Amino acid sequence: MGLPPLPETLPRPVVDNHTHLWSTEEYSGLSVADSLRLAAEVGVTRVIEVGCDVPSSRFAVDLAGREPAVRAAVALHPNDAARTAARDGEEGLAAVLADLEPLVAESGVVAVGETGLDYYRTRDAAGQAAQEVSFRRHIAWAKRHDRTLMIHDRDAHDDILRVLDDEGLPERVVMHCFSGDAEFARRCVERGAYLSFPGVVTFGSAGDLREAALATPPDRILVETDAPYLTPAPRRGKPNAPYLLPHTVRFLAELLDADVAEFCDRIVANTAAAYGWGSDA
Repeated sequence: MGLPPLPETLPRPVVDNHTHLWSTEEYSGLSVADSLRLAAEVGVTRVIEVGCDVPSSRFAVDLAGREPAVRAAVALHPNDAARTAARDGEEGLAAVLADLEPLVAESGVVAVGETGLDYYRTRDAAGQAAQEVSFRRHIAWAKRHDRTLMIHDRDAHDDILRVLDDEGLPERVVMHCFSGDAEFARRCVERGAYLSFPGVVTFGSAGDLREAALATPPDRILVETDAPYLTPAPRRGKPNAPYLLPHTVRFLAELLDADVAEFCDRIVANTAAAYGWGSDA
């Protein structure tokens, strides 16, 4: 699919705190092993592999068990929760969640996610209600097992905060692929959340997101690829992969008027604090 060339190597290691290596291989043909190798070549020395259903969550757990540079996040994606409930009813959704929960306690799992609400792809009331049921269950798992809560929020800002305030936040919360403006960033940070910025921040149309990054305290910023999606400029339109994270890192460092090496160190420290995964990269 015409994979982009490697960017300039970063001066210090960084962590991609949200990627989908399994999906990247299916989408672009780039193998998991090659994804990790190429990422390490440019300074992306560790990644968190994120599950969206039971099979991909099991894959993430297995990969984390084999690869020291990988940790896992496990969950039922909100859109999958809605589809499961539409197809199999409340009992079917409950059964899938019951299959998923034991994975949360597995070694190598640092987060419950990605979970949350998605009103962009799920617009019917029944589907959104199923998402909320699933979201609340995931919040409970994060608390019970002392895992970071990794939140997917698309067009659902107010309801995400409503559910979090209602349930009470786990000790560590990451807003994956943050998509709000500066005001929403402040509301999330007030609740102790970390904000993870994807390649979208490099897009010309993403002025609000750049304002959000500027409004976010330095110790609350994370970076991610969400590969194989959201490829940063100047490679937008090509398949994404962890080795392209340096484009986003350098862009944010310039936006925030930060030294690139120091910003890399900050990302690693923030990732360690957000996931309890040591700062040695």
